[in-house]
Amino acid sequence: MGQVTKAAKIMSDVINGKKSTLDFYTRIKSILETARNNAYRAVNFAMVAAYWNVGREIIEEEQRGKEKAEYGRRLIVGLSVKLIAEFGKGFDVSNLWHMRQFYLLFPILDAVRRELTWTHYRLLLKVDNAAARAFYVQESLEGNWSTRQLERQINSFYYERLLTSRDKLPVKKEAADNAKKLAIEPKDIIKDPYVLEFLDLKNNVKHTESALESAIIGKLQEFLLELGKGFCFIARQKRISADNDHFYIDLVFYNHILKCFLLIDLKTGKLTHQDIGQMDFYVRYFEKNVKAKNDNPTIGLILCTEKNDTIVKYSVLKDSRQLFASKYKLYLPSEKELKREIKREREILALEMGLKGE
Repeated sequence: MGQVTKAAKIMSDVINGKKSTLDFYTRIKSILETARNNAYRAVNFAMVAAYWNVGREIIEEEQRGKEKAEYGRRLIVGLSVKLIAEFGKGFDVSNLWHMRQFYLLFPILDAVRRELTWTHYRLLLKVDNAAARAFYVQESLEGNWSTRQLERQINSFYYERLLTSRDKLPVKKEAADNAKKLAIEPKDIIKDPYVLEFLDLKNNVKHTESALESAIIGKLQEFLLELGKGFCFIARQKRISADNDHFYIDLVFYNHILKCFLLIDLKTGKLTHQDIGQMDFYVRYFEKNVKAKNDNPTIGLILCTEKNDTIVKYSVLKDSRQLFASKYKLYLPSEKELKREIKREREILALEMGLKGE
């Protein structure tokens, strides 16, 4: 039988679901999936091992310092500045302190489990009780817990509840049921922001916005810059992190006339309380971590665009509402301008993308 005929038969068998060929395909698929998963885990453990070694270097360098506490603080701040310039924001002061603590709490590299990610270990660093920490490591391995699963179990005091419970079976069952809802695949490791930073890869914007949202955000960026009211573009899909959670702000501008940041989030559905709360968090984060001492209060702007309407919601800190009302309105686009611009762009994009009438 010729090669073409054999190939045709194999394809025919696959289509018709014949067992022998499906078993062959399944074996090949298993080989490739196993290789992929091993590759994801290998990248992850290379990063974890590197961070462990960074922590060891920091501790050893500190021990050579005369005034250890002050020397250690200055050492990490200086190191962070240099590393961020070359390797990105994954090496901020907070993360370097975590690497230092990681080495102190897990001093034997061979005992560090390659199945757990850096985010797993960052969560484990918060557990002061060594026995509880060892328990969570073991449970994470046996249950193949995601970081969200681990975080939930730690925050619900699973170890303490299990330890003090006379009937442990219901506690274990509840934990297992809750964990199933938060399961992830090994391939999700490669999307972890820490892994992306370690590999010097950028976050994929497609993970965080739809095609329509992306197009409208791009037009809004152009619109604000063309207004000529002092706007400077800072970032698109700006990532901010709180503990081990990561959030993405659609657009970030700085207005050099008002001397303040403007944060914009676009929603293509109905405006919810969660949207408002999230923007409030963004604003407070910038107030605490980004805004300079002489800057004016940060402004948050939520644009909620449904098919027949556009809602514009401004958000500022409570104690700056009067400042916002009297001064900021002079340079910010009005609600009417924003609604008109979004409606116009949405209609154009709907035609271009074949979405009109949907």
